[in-house]
Amino acid sequence: MRAFMLAAGLMTVAAVAYAAPPPMPPYMLRPVAPAGDRLAPGRDGKVLFEVHCGYCHLGGGMGTNLLTKQQMLAGNAPEKGLLSNREDLTTDYVKAVVRMGKGAMPQQTKVDLTDVELDSVAKYLGKAG
Repeated sequence: MRAFMLAAGLMTVAAVAYAAPPPMPPYMLRPVAPAGDRLAPGRDGKVLFEVHCGYCHLGGGMGTNLLTKQQMLAGNAPEKGLLSNREDLTTDYVKAVVRMGKGAMPQQTKVDLTDVELDSVAKYLGKAG
């Protein structure tokens, strides 16, 4: 009986300790894809980046973790691991990496990200021109 009471007490404490799940990491909190024609120009590059690229390239994502390591090995600040913080990316470079892939990043097809959407994302990230 004593063992049963001890086990019941421990289960109650465990249930209370894990009642609330931990907060979701940023890459899991991506916005919903914008409604409308995916081929229409002038869409918000930041939102499209978060929707289509955020799973890997927002905080805590695999792409951000790998890029942070590379940036730190190059002597740069860890914040440069987030693509949105980079100022050395060109629009052409962003487009080439998205379509051809690089390292662990697979190529993204025109179904994944249309040319018009890629233009908006490249303008958002391509701060170097």
